[in-house]
This record gives sequence, C-alpha cells and structure tokens, in this order.
Amino acid sequence: MTGLSKISLQLARCPEFPEGNPRDGYEIVAPLDEAGRLDTEAWHAQRDHCRVRRLAPDGATRHGRLLHRAGGAGGASWVFDYDDRSDADDEGGFRLDSHRMAPGEYVSIKDAGGRLRTYAVMAVRKA
Repeated sequence: MTGLSKISLQLARCPEFPEGNPRDGYEIVAPLDEAGRLDTEAWHAQRDHCRVRRLAPDGATRHGRLLHRAGGAGGASWVFDYDDRSDADDEGGFRLDSHRMAPGEYVSIKDAGGRLRTYAVMAVRKA
C-alpha cells in the first residue's frame, strides 16, 4: 500500500498576481504513485485519510475531502469536497490524474465559482 503524502500548492503567477500569491493555496493529503501522480488504487484503500485544506487569500481556511468521481477526462476526475450535502462548493482539478505532484510542477484547479486557476507545487513530503 502506498503511503500518504502532503502536497502544498500555491497560486502561481497570473495577471492578477505577477509573483503568485502565497496566501492562496491548498494542502492535500493523498497517496502518490512512484511517478508522483495521484494513485487511484491506493486512494480507494485510504480514502478516509485523503483530505484537503483550502487556504484562501482572505485568511479563511476550509477543510474537505479529496474524492475520485466518475466522469470527466479519462472517465474520472478528482475533486475537493467541502460539504458532502452539496456539490455546489466542490472544486475540481483539471486532469489531476495526469500531473506529477513534484516541486516546480503546476496543476490547475477550478474553484466553486468556475474560475480555473494555476497552482505551483511547492512541496511534497510524507504525511
């Protein structure tokens, strides 16, 4: 069984924040495969331990779960679920299954408002 990793993401450079924004990010606890990609099989075995913490620019922090759902590119998608009673607050990763979670890499996440933002992987360490 794959161990869990803690992945730290920070908003990457964009027109609004030319240097990125260290106050806008995520901390994700998830299993990674040997290539550094989210490990679906290991997630199934450890899903109760796969979490996300949203660090918003206004200082608010939200806690949720990392879910793997049917649908999306390749037949499935990864989402951050903050309220299990509603899908309205879910944030989806853009092809998160194909991106390496390694420092210097980038991933895109669509927030609950539908805005796609790019985040830099800042750190990956054992959870």
